Amino acid sequence: MQNLERRTWYIITNSVLGLWMLAAIAAVIAHRFLPYSTWLMVHVTMLGAVSTAILIWSQHFADTLTRRQAPGGRVSLGIRLGLHTVGAVGVVAGILLSVMPVILAGAVLVAAAALTHATVMTLQLRGALTSRFGPLVRFYAISALWLVVGVGLGFWMSQLPADDPLRSRLFVAHVAVNLLGWVGTTVLGTVILFWPTVLHARMRPTDGRQSPLVLTTSIFGIVLVLAGAAAGVLPLVAVGAAVWLAALGLVLFEGIRQAKDAARLSYAGLSIGAALCWLAVAVVFLAVGAGTAQTWPAAVERLAWIVQPFIAGFAVQIVLGALSYLLPVIMGRPNARKATETELDRGAVFRAATVNIGIVAYLLPVPSVVKVLLSLVVFSVFIAFLVLAVRGIVVGLRERKTEPAPTTHTPGEQLRIGAKPQQTKPRRAVSGQLVTAASVILLAVAGGIAVDPAAAGINTLGGSEAQATGETTTLEVTVDGMRFVPDVLEVPAGNRLVVEFTNTGTDIHDLTFANGVSTERLAPGDSETIDVGVISDDMEGWCSVTGHRAMGMELSVVAVGAGDDAADPHHNHGTTSDADDSAAADLDFHLSPDAGFVPYDAELDPAPAGAVHEITLPVTEEETDVAPGVTQTLWMFDGTAPGPVLRGSVGDVFNVTLVNNGSMGHSIDFHAGVLAPDEPMRTIMPGESLEYTFTATRAGIWMYHCATMPMSSHIANGMFGAVIIDPPDLAPVDHEFVMVQSEFYLGSQGGPVDPDAVATQQPDIVAFNGYANQYRDVPLEVQAGDTVRFWVLDAGPNVASSFHVIGGQFHTVWKEGDYTLKDGGSTGVGGAQALGLAPAQGGFVELTFPEAGTYPFVSHIMSDAEKGATGAVHVS
Repeated sequence: MQNLERRTWYIITNSVLGLWMLAAIAAVIAHRFLPYSTWLMVHVTMLGAVSTAILIWSQHFADTLTRRQAPGGRVSLGIRLGLHTVGAVGVVAGILLSVMPVILAGAVLVAAAALTHATVMTLQLRGALTSRFGPLVRFYAISALWLVVGVGLGFWMSQLPADDPLRSRLFVAHVAVNLLGWVGTTVLGTVILFWPTVLHARMRPTDGRQSPLVLTTSIFGIVLVLAGAAAGVLPLVAVGAAVWLAALGLVLFEGIRQAKDAARLSYAGLSIGAALCWLAVAVVFLAVGAGTAQTWPAAVERLAWIVQPFIAGFAVQIVLGALSYLLPVIMGRPNARKATETELDRGAVFRAATVNIGIVAYLLPVPSVVKVLLSLVVFSVFIAFLVLAVRGIVVGLRERKTEPAPTTHTPGEQLRIGAKPQQTKPRRAVSGQLVTAASVILLAVAGGIAVDPAAAGINTLGGSEAQATGETTTLEVTVDGMRFVPDVLEVPAGNRLVVEFTNTGTDIHDLTFANGVSTERLAPGDSETIDVGVISDDMEGWCSVTGHRAMGMELSVVAVGAGDDAADPHHNHGTTSDADDSAAADLDFHLSPDAGFVPYDAELDPAPAGAVHEITLPVTEEETDVAPGVTQTLWMFDGTAPGPVLRGSVGDVFNVTLVNNGSMGHSIDFHAGVLAPDEPMRTIMPGESLEYTFTATRAGIWMYHCATMPMSSHIANGMFGAVIIDPPDLAPVDHEFVMVQSEFYLGSQGGPVDPDAVATQQPDIVAFNGYANQYRDVPLEVQAGDTVRFWVLDAGPNVASSFHVIGGQFHTVWKEGDYTLKDGGSTGVGGAQALGLAPAQGGFVELTFPEAGTYPFVSHIMSDAEKGATGAVHVS
């Protein structure tokens, strides 16, 4: 029963680890669409998956090494694991939402879990019987204390502005303490005993004797790094990294001898061995990078290189390798353990070789498309572990049902120290897997070159026969407003072009070339160096962020000496979208939406009570239906396009918090307020927020919208809404509806707006409240004799509106702040047939429906009505 409880407990706790792994996979897949994508991938992996694995399995090893259960047993571990999980989720959510109290609460919970873990380890070691490897538990206690320090440094760093000189020093200290202290110290202590156990190598009497020296040296190294960061002395950081590397060297020296005695090849052994090598590479680069950097920002930029090999090469491989050994262990019975091992060892050499050859190839100066393919290959191998782990657990549990229970069990058996060596795999099978792995990587490289031959030095742009010269031209490109500087790059034909791109603008930008080479989307102040390839002919470059190319963010690469037929570097480059791919081809205005369709709620509620209105408007980017069978990725305020209707009275105060959860810069402009636009209407980056307070001094239906350039594209892509400020004499009516007219200029299915189509001012769809013909198919409901008020706003961005109700006549018209007709006018029998509005104008009309029936309403600019600007009122 005890074995069953222990096995069930480990399956449950490792399910938490599995969820973090899935979250890391999701972050990697969706990183281009997420704010703080690099930070998110790193922290979901390290703070989430890796730290959870450390908490679970360091306790398992401590129980085994001390032959004594920890104070509080599994309840204690459950509490620590719960605190850490909630805290880590809080940190991630707080950063993404830019909510500082949530970040602080999450950091406190993570630190509390780590401090509790250190306390439990210390108490468990003090109460344990003397054992040869028991002192290794000290590594776990010390590492947990390092996590407390690392969390504190990280939170401190998050409070500083990006240009604060102290931020760079805190970054170096934060990285070193978390990676070398929390993760690295844990690994050092575990590997001393775990490595030979995984290899089934026989332990020697001298093994592990140097563990006190290893621990002391590692602590001293990290202290030196912290001292260097505190004093602002980069060479001292380098010395500290070198000292820590010496501690790792002591472990590796012993590990190499043990590897020679290995009885068998397993994925666990291969993965852990490779991880230790990547750890050494990362620490060497930390020491060299800090020692040769002239400034702290330069050191930070160099340390960014460590992230990829450390996470993919070390952190992920050490976790997967450890789990490959430990998951069979928790099965307990020999046959069940063997069955689980068999599943987890499938293609062991191929998987390990593919991952590590792939990472090495990725770090070489290969074209960006090759890097993408290599990333997919390595990522796929990591995902395969999760599949094999599930299969292994299922097979192992099935085998346990038919296997007789063992007669005895002791804690020491959990690690199977000195277990009987097993057969190694045939040399032919090993070499075959190595060849296959190398072939997969070569195919990825070849495929990337085939997709992007120019970046590999193969000319595909035609025109010139220039041969590669073997020389490199390096040029700097910056941003000024919505222009690249310079916008013409002259490169001798045959030279390789390397571009150092720095986003010196105020919005997110990238630099994409016609041969497919592209930078990441960079926030203001970020930079990236890319290898464009050998230039044999003229080529275009542009920013691929929606609307930015149309605003002029283009440049030309001129191959000097390639011939006389070179294109004019300043010619018009044409459109950014292919008309054949436009979702407009799928438009059919005769179609009705699917059953269950819920239209935008057009019925207005009265203004809320109180003179102060607190509103939060999160910016989101979501794929949304805009007509039957047509979807677009809209940028929206609070998840709707148009955004939520705000309502109040003259004199009311609106405190609005804009939160940018999108992937590019956005802003907001309230026409209902009068104030200097410099600060409240500024563009904010993803993850940022701003406070916008205005007082409604005049009545009207006012437009609000994103004011980030190109403004036409941001409005056309859904970033608009209405603020209604009631005039003091507003009479009561039976129903009030709001109609916000806008236009859609369709890109590809599911894609964003086509900015070139916006410039033509010829929309594909004209709609009321964001969906073509929605109230034609789901009419508004009133009763005969009801008086109805329609508030109408033309959000544009380009097309006028002429609001008309077929079969009805308006007895009251109020436009742009005043009545043009009220209760029939001076004669008492006057009427109006349409409310004409230019873009950004609004008003309301009132009418009474005399009898039952269906009354269509349209924009009486009839071609726009035929493009979706229709609806109906059903009068019962």
